[in-house]
Formats: sequence, C-alpha cells, structure tokens
Amino acid sequence: MSMSLAQRVLLTWIFSLIFLIMLVLKLDKKIQWSWFLVFLPVWTFDAILLLMLIIKMAGRCKPGFDPRNGAENLKKRVWYFTAILLKLAFCLTLCVKLERLIEIGLSFVCIPLWTLLIGAMVDTPRQSTVSFY
Repeated sequence: MSMSLAQRVLLTWIFSLIFLIMLVLKLDKKIQWSWFLVFLPVWTFDAILLLMLIIKMAGRCKPGFDPRNGAENLKKRVWYFTAILLKLAFCLTLCVKLERLIEIGLSFVCIPLWTLLIGAMVDTPRQSTVSFY
C-alpha cells in the first residue's frame, strides 16, 4: 500500500478542507452537529495513516526480513504511530470538553498535545541531516 507524494498531499488537503468547512459551519451555528461528527474527517485521515503504518510495520514480520536492516526505520515508525495516537487523544479529549460530557480542565485536555510537541522537539534535531560545519 504505497501512495505517491501527490496522492498524499491531495488526501491531506481534501480531509483538511472538509474539516475546516465543518468547523466553520459549527462555529457559525449553521449546523447543530456533535463535535465528534465535526472531527470525523480528522479521525478518518488519522485512521488511514495508522493503517498504512501498521501495514509497513507488519512487513517486518514476513519471512526473510533481516532485522538488522532498518532498526532506525522501525524506531521512526513507532514514533509516528505514537504521534498519531497522541493527536487522536488530544482530539478526543477536546471533543469531550466541547460537548461537556465530563467536566474536564483545559490543561488536562492539552496534555497529549504538549507531549506530542515535546516529542517533536526532541525528534526533529535527530532527524536533521543538515550539517553546519
């Protein structure tokens, strides 16, 4: 299951556009949908990303795969998997807060987002290949 760069960009733009349209309609009170329904494009896109990551990670289980090749690649994919789960956790807690299903503090809602941002700050310099020397 491999997608070209153009397909990935198009898919990202389509889901982002649908989400933004639904968000604007909800904020303008043109629709009375649940916040969970408004965030459905975000969750659909994340589910597609998770499925693609799981398929790529499961490819390591096929016969003849040498685990010494790509150990760093596996760490990167595990980080991507964790990042998507943290983003989903943030969106879910945000929807719970907006729907007022549970009285939850905003600082608690942002814990997955902060964890994701700190992880990205730690991971970004490791992924950089630019040398200034």
